[in-house]
Order: sequence, then C-alpha cells, then structure tokens
Amino acid sequence: MFITKKHLSRRTVLKGAGVNLALPFLSAMVPASTALAQTAANPKLRVGFFYIPHGAIMFNTKFGPAQDRWTPKGSGADFTLNEINSPLEPFKKYTTSFGNLENAAALGSVHVRNPATWLSATMPVGNNMSATLDQEMVKLIGKETPFPSLELASETTVQVAAGNGGPFTTLSFRDAHTPLPMEYNPRKVFLQLFGEGETPHERVAMARQTNSMLDVIMQRTKQLESNLGGEDRAVLDAYLTDVREVERRANVASNSNLSAIKIPNAPIGELENFADQEKLMYDLLSLAYQADLTRIATYITVAEGTNRTYPFLNISDGFHPVSHHGDLPERIEKLIKIQKWHMQMFAAFLKKMSDTPDGQGSLLDHAIFMYGSNMSNSNQHSNYPIPNVIVGGGNGKLKQGGQHLTLPEHTHIANLHLTLMQKVGLERDKFGDSNGVITEI
Repeated sequence: MFITKKHLSRRTVLKGAGVNLALPFLSAMVPASTALAQTAANPKLRVGFFYIPHGAIMFNTKFGPAQDRWTPKGSGADFTLNEINSPLEPFKKYTTSFGNLENAAALGSVHVRNPATWLSATMPVGNNMSATLDQEMVKLIGKETPFPSLELASETTVQVAAGNGGPFTTLSFRDAHTPLPMEYNPRKVFLQLFGEGETPHERVAMARQTNSMLDVIMQRTKQLESNLGGEDRAVLDAYLTDVREVERRANVASNSNLSAIKIPNAPIGELENFADQEKLMYDLLSLAYQADLTRIATYITVAEGTNRTYPFLNISDGFHPVSHHGDLPERIEKLIKIQKWHMQMFAAFLKKMSDTPDGQGSLLDHAIFMYGSNMSNSNQHSNYPIPNVIVGGGNGKLKQGGQHLTLPEHTHIANLHLTLMQKVGLERDKFGDSNGVITEI
C-alpha cells in the first residue's frame, strides 16, 4: 500500500471535553510513498481468549459418540464442524479444533479453579498461582497501547457455586499474586475506552452530559474528514456509526442513575437482556481492537457458577442447573442449544473482525482468538477432553485452511499455550506443565 498525501499519526485522537476518541487504521496513516510494512501502521497482532463454562456435549455422556455435538467429523483439513461449533462455518479456513486436550491443574476443582487455570495450566498454592497466558503476552505486544489488556465478563463472577468471587473466578493473573477482575459493566468499559478526559472535572462533565460524546468532537471530526480520501472517509464513518450505536446501548443500562456518577467509578450498568449484554461486550471489544486501544483481551462470556436463564431460547432453567443434565435427553438438548447460541455470538464477533479492514487484510487476518472451556462433561465435572478452538490468521503465523487435530491422548493444554506464545514472538520453551509444542498449528 502506498499513498501520496500527508499522513496522520497512528496515534491520532479526536479530543473534546472528557473525550479522547482513538481512530481506526486509515490509509492516510501511511507516509507518502512508504510501504505499509515499514511504518508504525503495519498491522499489529490482536489476541483474545473467550471462555464458556460447563464444557460441551461431547462423546463422554452415557450416549457415547452418537450424542457428540462438539467434536468435528474427520481430521486434518478434511473435517466437518459439528452442531455446537457449526456457527464457525464462515470462518472455517481460519479455524483449528483440537481433540484430547487436558488441563491437569483444574482436575477435581468442580468449578472453583476452572477459570483461572484455563490460561495458566498451573495448580494454585493457597491463593497464589502464576501469570496467565494473556499477561505473558502483554509483556511483548501489550505495552504500545493505552490499555495493555482488557478483562471483560458478561455478568458478575461473584457466585457461590464458583468460589463466591474468590481469586480464581478471573481468567487473568498479572503475576502469581495479582488476579485481575473481570469488568461486566458496559457503561464503565465505554467510559474507560472513550470517555477519558484530562481531568476528573472533564470526565464528570462528559459522563453527565445528555448528548453523545461524538457530538462533542463533531467539528474536529468534520475537519479531519475534509482531509481524507473517499475510502478513508467511508472507513471512519462506519467506525463512528458503530461507536455511536455502542454508546447508545451502553447508556441504556445507566440512564436512570447517571446523576449519581462517581469518577473513576461509573454506575453499575448491566443490561437486563442477557443477549444484548453479551453482544454489547463483544462490540466494545471490537471497537477497542479496531482503534488499537488494546491488543489483548480476556472475556468470560458467561460465569462459571451462573444461574443465567435463556428465555430467548425458550429455556427457563438456569445454565448451571441445566449443566447437571443427569444424562436426560431433554436437558442435554437444552444444553446444546445454550452452547450453540454462545458460539453464534462469538461467530458474530468474528464476522465484525473479518469485515473490518486493517492494513492489507482484516482484523481477523491479524488476530489469534481462542474460544473454549476448562471443563468437559459438566454432569460429572470432568476435565477431559476439554473443548477448545483457535480462530484467526495470526498475522501470517497460523496455518490456514482449517483443520481438526486429533492430538495424542491427554495432551497438555499448556502445549497449546506454549505454541501460541511462540507464534506471538515470545522466546519461551516452557509454560505451565507443557512438555512440547503443537507443530501442526
């Protein structure tokens, strides 16, 4: 990619009272007659880890392989996605699925250690563990962005069945002693990303105003657009439209108590409709990636001990109670519907990543996303085999074309973690209880 106009800095922001709006990648950020790969606008790797509790319906119920709704059929590049992961079909060429993964650090923990050990593969000692995979990656690729990492959730993780808010209900540990809390308030996340004024007074003013934050920077936006080409104007317009829509939805949760806002703590703002809540958190993350506000994120799509119901799927039972299906066919079918729905939400996020230009490709081309669980058969609280997939182009570091890998039995999940660390560029030969890498990725 080459351009001939005066270029913008990749770190250009539009500022107003209480607003610092980062921009997506624009071709105008490439200096005149300079190859993209030689500039700071060269596409950067984005990494995300998306967790779902209660495993998946696989071949280890009493019905055996006939009831398996997760494991793809076939192996290698000649594979067919199963019912639960069928929403990944449009992104099959980016997808690697794994059979026979195990995480010994979670064995026998029921729910309590499942989230935190998913990305650490380390058995805790007391309340201490080790830095998780995402935070190890922060050391290399997270320091150039305003937020080295984001930790998100669709609902509170303070639940009795999963440790009642203890240290292992998070996916992310900065180090052995520092669990990072998962934020589930979309209003707070939005203000964190886009409402960071230069003073507390500006932030309060921004939070209390009734107009969109985009209105505050309208004049600056018009000035910027007047200096952009048609393609860049279209990209910027689409981005600002997404920001405005996400802002509107984030405000829905907290309009009733904005007058009591305290900075830096935004009011609690969880949406009542869980489908809207989960999608909004995905959309916030999408904007953060697009504006290069962060390159690393973890997201608990639904909490480990949740009693969340799914009326939009005609399921009035809570997710956690349904997960104890007792090998009853009707309860298993409900669980399949829930698990597939969550995959559909992830797939919608992938589509947004695929549709978002990022240099010479898309955000999905320049991403590594891991989606999965640290549990297998939820009825037995078993941890083998655990269902996990990797999706993305990895900035050219991941094998493309799609594949299902039937790994040796009881392959350590830490082998996957170590492999991903090396793909990112971390020179490591050991992580957790790893005993090798997965060379087929």
